[in-house]
Amino acid sequence: MTTGIIIGAVVVAVLIALAAVVTTRRGGGGTGQLRRRFGPEYERTVARHEGDTDAAHRELQERVDRHGGLAPEPLSARRTEEYRVEWAALQERFVDSPAKAVREASALLDRLAHERGFPEHASGEQIDALSVHRPRHLQAYRDLRGAAEPRKDGDRTTADTEELRARLLGARALFDDLIAVDKEPRTTSREDGAGDADSGRNGSHRFHLPSWSSR
Repeated sequence: MTTGIIIGAVVVAVLIALAAVVTTRRGGGGTGQLRRRFGPEYERTVARHEGDTDAAHRELQERVDRHGGLAPEPLSARRTEEYRVEWAALQERFVDSPAKAVREASALLDRLAHERGFPEHASGEQIDALSVHRPRHLQAYRDLRGAAEPRKDGDRTTADTEELRARLLGARALFDDLIAVDKEPRTTSREDGAGDADSGRNGSHRFHLPSWSSR
């Protein structure tokens, strides 16, 4: 084998390696990276594309391209506490009015997500944006929104109430995620000043879920 052939083979190997790297980067880091980033949303998207991983990867990468640069807005300690109180109140109202409480929870999460910098639900982009930054609890939010939509079969039965309770409990995880204090120190605040960041860290307010009975 001549020196020219060896050099040529090396050049070809290098070009192939570079092409693989470029392809991986353009594809969002490949299957492993997309799966890690989107979690259960990855499997859901693949299933929706009937197992076509290439189509699923394209859709997920498009979401990253549109929303990956979104930097969630911080909440002041005051606004965080207000949201906690509001959520606790609607949980208490669930006992007497399950369907209404679920609708209120859905609207609250919409407002909270928008205040944190995500698109409003009405825009059609909120779910996609949340899937990029808050994928773990996204299905629970979908379930809550679905339960909040009015039904045509009249009043809900006892079984429906249990379903609503499960949806509300599932969505609580997204609520907690959205109001969590940012890990990075804040230099500015929307309303209360930088001092609220420290008070939010030191005061961890947790509400116990009420013991709901079915009605």
